[in-house]
This record gives sequence, C-alpha cells and structure tokens, in this order.
Amino acid sequence: MTPRRLILSGLLAASMGPFIPPSLAHAQAPEAAMTTQRFEFVSAGNRLSGFVDTPTAGTAKALIIIIHGYGETDVAGRTSYYDLRCHFTQLGIATVIWDKPGCGQSGGRFDADQPVDSSADEVLDAILQLRKTYVSGAHKIGLWGISRGGWIAPLAIKQDPDIAFWISVSGTDDQENFPYLLESNLRIEGRTEPQIKQLVGEWKRGFEITSQGGGWADYLAATQNLRRDPFIVYLSGGRDQDEASFEKARAQFLSGAFQVDKKSGLQIYVPHFPEMLARINMPVLAIFGEKDSNVDWRKTMALYAKTIGKNRRATLNIRTFPDGNHNLQQAATGGIREMIEMKERHLCKGYFEAMETWLRANVLV
Repeated sequence: MTPRRLILSGLLAASMGPFIPPSLAHAQAPEAAMTTQRFEFVSAGNRLSGFVDTPTAGTAKALIIIIHGYGETDVAGRTSYYDLRCHFTQLGIATVIWDKPGCGQSGGRFDADQPVDSSADEVLDAILQLRKTYVSGAHKIGLWGISRGGWIAPLAIKQDPDIAFWISVSGTDDQENFPYLLESNLRIEGRTEPQIKQLVGEWKRGFEITSQGGGWADYLAATQNLRRDPFIVYLSGGRDQDEASFEKARAQFLSGAFQVDKKSGLQIYVPHFPEMLARINMPVLAIFGEKDSNVDWRKTMALYAKTIGKNRRATLNIRTFPDGNHNLQQAATGGIREMIEMKERHLCKGYFEAMETWLRANVLV
C-alpha cells in the first residue's frame, strides 16, 4: 500500500471520506417527482444492485448514470445523491445508480483500490442492461461522475461511442495527485513553507523508493517526519504503513502493473489519457470548486481545454465555483479536515442551476 492509499483507507475508516459527497437532507432537495425501482445487473461475475429513477410524469428524455468517487457506497442506506437524482428527474431525465461490489446489496468483495478499468466495465455492463430492458431514457445515455469518476467516464466513452454526453465534477488528470493534496492541506493546516517543502519532499522520496524497488528500511528512514506529522496521522486514522503493503506496492511497480511518468515521476492512472480526452466527440460540462484541496482542478481544467476544447466535434463548457470544495460544498478553506468535520453541508449556490442550464441547451433539445 502506497502512502496515498494508506491515507485514503484511513479516511474511509474514519469518516467515509471526503471522496464521497454526502447526501443532503431530503428537505434540501426538490419535491420528489420520480418513481424509483430496483436495478440489477451482472459485471465481472458480481450481481450489482442499485436503483433506476424515472420521472413520474411522461417518458424520460434521457438517462444519466451516476458514477461514484473513491470509497465504499451504500446507495439504499444513505439515499445517495437523492438531491441530484430529484433535480435530474424534474428535468425529465432518468437516473441510474448502484453500489460498488461488496457494498450495500451488491455481491462481490469491496476493493478500495479497484482498477478504474474495472469500474468502467461496470458502467458498460449497466448500459447493456439498460438498453436490453428498454429502460425509459436509455435512447440517450449520459454520464455524471465525480473525482475518480473523471477517469472512469472517458474509459467507458472510449468503448461506447453511443454515450451521448458527460458531466465531470471535480475531475482529475491522468497522474497521481497526492503531492497537490498534501501541499494544499498542509498550508491550510498552518505549516510553514519550509515544513511543507520538507514533508512533500519526503512523500516524493518515499514514492520514488517504492516505485523503483527500494527497500523497506530506506522507505521508513525517508518518510519518518511525514508519517509522524499530525495531519497525516489524522488522515490515516493513526495507522502506519506495514511492510507487507509496501512490498505489494513495490512488486506492482516492478512488474509494470503500475506505471510512472518519466517527466513528473508520478504514477499514471490512465495511460494515454490526454489522447483519450481529445477523441471525445460529445457535449461535456466540467465543474470545479476553486477551493478544492484534493484535486489540482486548475491542472485538470487546462487539460480539458487543450484536449476536449480543441475538438471541433465536441463542445466543452467549464464552470467554477469560488467557494466550492472537492464535493462542491460551500467551504471556508476547502481543506480535508473541514470537509470531514462539517456539521452542516450546503452545496454551492448555482451548482444545480448550472447543470440544468447546460442540460437544457445540450441534451434536452
């Protein structure tokens, strides 16, 4: 387990993490104008379970598949994305959402490090089931994905050219983003610039040792200040990395299962991602929170602009929200600690309206 994966696992254990937008109270969502039914399909031998929501009045004009971010899910128990689903069905758009393997009522085993290709296959298998069973709106299927969904959606689109549109929220570029997350949050936490430089440098050195086949003792020595930093301890839930996890990660790098970009020295999560984005021939809406301390939204925005934005067969619209964190919630700092400990969660004003305006202009025509 790399340092990043250790911390993400700790986040999940502590809070179900900032990588899963918590559902707002039903009172904050519009009055439900939808009929909800169980939706099940098989992917990689697992029976996955969730819901399909259809407008109560009339036939759906399109259908949106909601792609989760990082971490465990509980679609039924947490009424996930209820507010989002209500808004879409009020527009006459059906929605589909399901639990990841081993979560909720889905079969299989949950894997916090599930490959994004596997998640994209789930989307494609769900689409096959939707089209086969003639679910209302399945004649025009689009994707809505947050964070990690920014990798999954393009992978699915690459294999299914009939996917009609894509809404990317807090999307990512193709490489490891943890140095940005670490630097941003350490600054919010009040570390000095020399301290930030030292701690980020330790993370990079630890990653270099892991990815280049170095030893466990060298890793421990290189990351001793980082692993003991109060913020890292907070994120990881007090769990330190173990040698077995280190050896597993190292083996994956040495075998070529994990790839490293030579220029940046960071892990590549989706090979040839810029070329993949450049071939997306559809309307795309990209939404970012300007206080996002998890994902380098400026870097992703620039990548979208020079790929999707240069494609004459695509249209790219970008919206940013000055007070938005990674989950597009109104935030003071955008830091992970603030996101975890929020007592009240309010989505950015104009967030739903931005999607509605775009959908009316690009999908409901």
